[in-house]
Amino acid sequence: MAPGGADTARRWRRLGAAATVLALLTSACGGEDATDGRGREGRPVDGGPALSSGDERRQPRWWGDLIGPFSGATPATGPAGEPGASGPEQTAPPTEGQGMPTAGNHWRPTKGLTWQWQLDGRAIDTSVEAEVFDVDLFETPAETVRTLRDQGRRVICYFSAGSWEPYRPDSGDYPEDIMGGPVEGWEDERWLDIRRLDVLRPLIAARLDLCAQKGADAAEPDWMDSYAQGTGFDISADDQLAFNHMIADLAHERGLAIGLKNDLDQVAQLADTFDFAVVEQCAEFGECEKLRPFLDRGKPVFHAEYDLSPAEFCAESRRLGLSSIRKNLGLDPWRETC
Repeated sequence: MAPGGADTARRWRRLGAAATVLALLTSACGGEDATDGRGREGRPVDGGPALSSGDERRQPRWWGDLIGPFSGATPATGPAGEPGASGPEQTAPPTEGQGMPTAGNHWRPTKGLTWQWQLDGRAIDTSVEAEVFDVDLFETPAETVRTLRDQGRRVICYFSAGSWEPYRPDSGDYPEDIMGGPVEGWEDERWLDIRRLDVLRPLIAARLDLCAQKGADAAEPDWMDSYAQGTGFDISADDQLAFNHMIADLAHERGLAIGLKNDLDQVAQLADTFDFAVVEQCAEFGECEKLRPFLDRGKPVFHAEYDLSPAEFCAESRRLGLSSIRKNLGLDPWRETC
C-alpha cells in the first residue's frame, strides 16, 4: 500500500488521552521541560539510564513504577483457551522464572473468540461481555488485568512499536538518531527507523516484560507496516519482516502471544509466526479476504469497523469467521457485535 494510503486513514489514535497523559507525566517530573518527551538535557523522564543493546532483562526505573503489587493468579479456564503460566506476587521487575511466563507456553487463541477493544484512557469497563480484552499497555493497571483474568478473560496489551510517542514513560530511552518525521495526523508522534534492530530490541523487550508482568496473555504492537508509510526512511518489505519477526520472537520468549496489526500485504508471510491478527476497516476497504491465512490456520482475526453498521459487514464476517465489532473511533467501551 502506498505511503499515506488507507492504512494511515484508518489507524486509530487517542488524541485527548495522549495530551492528558503527557501533562500528568510532566507534573510528576517536577515541572521539567518535557516538550520532546524527555527530561532536561534529553535524559529519560525519571533521570534513569537508557537500555543498551543486548540488555533486554535489565529494566529501567519507570518499569517497576507501573506494576505495583500484583499477584499473578492463574487465569480460569474457559472459552478463551487454556491458562498460561503465572507466578508469585511481584513488586519489583522479575527475572525469568520469577512470575514471568515461560517461552513456548504462550496462549494460542482460536478462531471465533469474542473481543473488546478499549484504549480511551479511562478505567476499563470489565462488565462488557467479551472473552478477550485489548487494552493499553501503560495505562491499564495490573489490578484491572487481574480482575479480567479472574473472570476467565484473556488480555492483550496494546503499544506502538513503529512510532515514538512523547507521552509514554519510556520515551526518553529512544535516541534521537532513530526518529524520523512526524506521523501524519498525530504531529507529536514520530516514525522510528525500524531497521535499527540493535537499538529497538531492548526497548521493545522492556515493554513486553511489562506486559507479561502485569499478567496479560498477549501483545498488540501497532504500526507494523512502516515500509508502506511515509516515514522518511528507506524501509523495505524485507526490513519490515525482520522487525516483525523480532517482535514475535521477543513476545514468545516471554510467554506472550503476539498479534499482527494491519500489515495486510505480508499476512501470508507472517501468519505462521503470529498468533492472531488485529485489523481495522477491512470490510470498508474490501480487504478482509487478505486475512484468510490466519483463519485457515484456525487463528482469530480481531476486526473493528467504525463507519459501517453491523448489517453492512456481519454477513461477510460470519462467512469468513472474523471476530468483528463496530466501535467508536475513540475506542471507548461502546461496541456493537455481529
